[in-house]
Amino acid sequence: MVRVGLVAAAVVLLVLALVWGFQRRLIYLPDTTAVAPAATVLPGARDVVLETDDGVQLGAWLVPPANPDRGIAVLVANGNAGNRADRAPLARALAAEGLTVLLFDYRGYGGNEGSPSERGLAHDVRAAQRFLTHEANRILYYGESLGAAVVTELATETPPDGLVLRSPFVDLASVGREHYPFLPVSLLLRDDFPLAEQLARVKAPVVVVLGANDSVVPPEQSRSVAAATPTLKNLVEIPGANHNDSALVHGSALIKAIVELADQAAR
Repeated sequence: MVRVGLVAAAVVLLVLALVWGFQRRLIYLPDTTAVAPAATVLPGARDVVLETDDGVQLGAWLVPPANPDRGIAVLVANGNAGNRADRAPLARALAAEGLTVLLFDYRGYGGNEGSPSERGLAHDVRAAQRFLTHEANRILYYGESLGAAVVTELATETPPDGLVLRSPFVDLASVGREHYPFLPVSLLLRDDFPLAEQLARVKAPVVVVLGANDSVVPPEQSRSVAAATPTLKNLVEIPGANHNDSALVHGSALIKAIVELADQAAR
């Protein structure tokens, strides 16, 4: 009995060690291939390179606004999968509304060097924000899913003119428990992304957008984020939308929510 117990304990420890070592492969799902030139995907867009303060170069696309120009830019912080090319429909829709858009890839994504982590993504989004300050006087931060946590952390240090959180979670552990209920997620996580906690320090107006049928970030998580937001301006629920449905990725309700916040920021 003692020997069996020791073997079982050893197996558990081995599993936990593997989870600790490989967890970032479960969190970050990059498309690592280099993306096409910006102008071949979004006419008029140009390729730019962002320089992080820890020495990483990041590929990005700057998408110009259609006329009339609203005079405000949107910094898009991606979720945990794919690369910036997957966000081209979003950029196209926002640019058509007169907004300048910056799409960029985190380290390890879209042909960029490096490996993603919470600290690394914080460096990356700061490089994007610094670049945009030379392109626009007013900036909205837009974060999808994991990117919502990335821009919220940035907003605690460098406030935007508005913050849009699409499918935000309370913190990474809360989402992890939904998908891995058999693991002590809170004890194992190397990256925390405490989004709801950090929102308490954000002074900018906030809009939360969620899909009512989101199977990746449960709607209750996003509603909890909205409830924890002292500067909430709008909560938009898109009926029937799952996490990667077009209605939630670049649909009319999402675009309308972003444009309305941009117009408020421009007043």
